[in-house]
Amino acid sequence: MNKHYKIVVILLIAVLLPIGCKVGPKYSRPVVEKNPQSYANQAADANVNDSVANVKWFDIFDDPVLKDLIQKGLDNNYDLRIALARIEQSKAVLGITKADLYPSIGYNGVINSKQTAAYPTSLVANMSWELDFWGKVRHETGALRSELLASDEARKAVVSGLVAEIASTYFQLRDYDNRLIITQKTIESRKKSDEIIGQRFKKGYVSQLDKVQVEQQVAIAERTFQQVKRVITILENSLNILTGQMPGPIPRGKWNYEQTVAKQIPVALPSTLLENRPDVKRSELEYIAANERIGVAQAMRFPSFNIAAFAGFASPDISKVFDSGSYIQNVGGGVFGPLFNFGKNKQRVVLNQQIAEESKLNYQKSIINAVAEVETALVTVDTYNEEWNAAFRQTEAARTYLKLSQARYDNGYVSYLEVLDAERSLFDSELNLSLLSQEKLSAVMQLYKALGGGW
Repeated sequence: MNKHYKIVVILLIAVLLPIGCKVGPKYSRPVVEKNPQSYANQAADANVNDSVANVKWFDIFDDPVLKDLIQKGLDNNYDLRIALARIEQSKAVLGITKADLYPSIGYNGVINSKQTAAYPTSLVANMSWELDFWGKVRHETGALRSELLASDEARKAVVSGLVAEIASTYFQLRDYDNRLIITQKTIESRKKSDEIIGQRFKKGYVSQLDKVQVEQQVAIAERTFQQVKRVITILENSLNILTGQMPGPIPRGKWNYEQTVAKQIPVALPSTLLENRPDVKRSELEYIAANERIGVAQAMRFPSFNIAAFAGFASPDISKVFDSGSYIQNVGGGVFGPLFNFGKNKQRVVLNQQIAEESKLNYQKSIINAVAEVETALVTVDTYNEEWNAAFRQTEAARTYLKLSQARYDNGYVSYLEVLDAERSLFDSELNLSLLSQEKLSAVMQLYKALGGGW
């Protein structure tokens, strides 16, 4: 058998031997104990096609301004761009590691004018290949591939959170816009009362106590007005940060009470959260990666095999370097591995096993958290709807109470304290109703996010 056939045989053996020699555990998805088949407060839909994952964020809203803000956030948000950069980093690392599965081929050339055999002029191609006999590189490649996918799930989680946060912040902004109007109207109403009471006080019809009380209520409303203005600026800046823009005015669309956010969001089975929730999928992929690295640690306990080969031309005489007699080639193999290192490699396996166990527990915990968040979001949506209905009735009653109290005061049946109490009650009720309108919309967004939508 000539040298060329020997080289071919050696390379074939090198390729075929690693098959079936891969060490390390095989992955199996952990079983979650007592995984519920439905939610405690709402029946789930067994039709996966109706899952919230198929409801896109732009189908949830009917406010063009809000949609535009969300799109700006998806285009410009720095947290999202950082997540994309991390994905590209993971791709590059995966590519570097995958290259270790293949031979490393290089070249070198030397020119020596002294024509000595010790340092001949040469031009040689060389190859070095560490065989992945025990699957160390394949395990590491699998781990990095899972981490790449986990990075993409992290990006989806950022998208989901970003959509929900922009929408919720926008709803808060519109709430405070409404509060500003309510407060402004209250100030105007109380100033009119202040003028009337002031004239009556001058004529001696009312006591100074009535005059001081109404002045106090005007000051309270004016103070609230400044507080609301301050919060509006904070919320505008928050939206600018979320959308990746410099501080400036935020355009306004519909009022919260005009919004028709989709209330009927498909609620899939709890088991589908494993497929819809980016954070759950990310946790599982991180566990898969940790499981693969157990195999890397186990492979490091076994010897490594290396093949080296070179072929080219070498001659002390530069003019004869490419003659047929100057051709050289060689193939060699080597083995190296640990002999005795006081249990270092064994403890490396134990370490990676415990890292994998931690990742497994985090995955199981993420499933429980996901189901709990959906349960909470479902109750929150229902209770906010009922609370808003009650608050609306309370506000209407407070408005009627103020009219009646004002009439009773004008006719001298009650003191001005009753009117003040009615004004305070209506003011608080209107502010609370505005807040509940915002919280009701935000609750729908939190349910959408909890079910794994938005990305």
